[in-house]
Amino acid sequence: MPVSLAELIDALEFVSFEGILGEHQAILCKPTGQIYMHIEFAGEEEDELPDDIEDDEKYIAIPHKRDLGLGKPLVLDFARKCLPDDFDEVRYIFSKRGAYAKFRDLLARRNAIDRWHDFEAKAAERALREWCELHDIALAH
Repeated sequence: MPVSLAELIDALEFVSFEGILGEHQAILCKPTGQIYMHIEFAGEEEDELPDDIEDDEKYIAIPHKRDLGLGKPLVLDFARKCLPDDFDEVRYIFSKRGAYAKFRDLLARRNAIDRWHDFEAKAAERALREWCELHDIALAH
């Protein structure tokens, strides 16, 4: 059953959320296209998952943004293409802790927040399409 690209993007965002709440996971049922999302709190699962969730033929975990190259490499690619005068600063920012907050500050100073969000969204869509193709997952049109 084809899966919605919009739902996959939402699941990618959910999985990639960095918070103190617990580990965020999203799992796709390949035959039905249904995505199960849950948060694991120190060994306790918030949502009920199907009993056969361990069946690798039927279910696949939605990857984290980092697993799709959408972390630091994407930021550096954006800086190289869209903020070339700031590339060295961005590279330095991402050599330290708290990089994303400092990067957002730089984007705000350069009036580039919307450009970054557009760049990141297009890259996420491309990466998810490639991931689906790699795993024989049909996308709904």
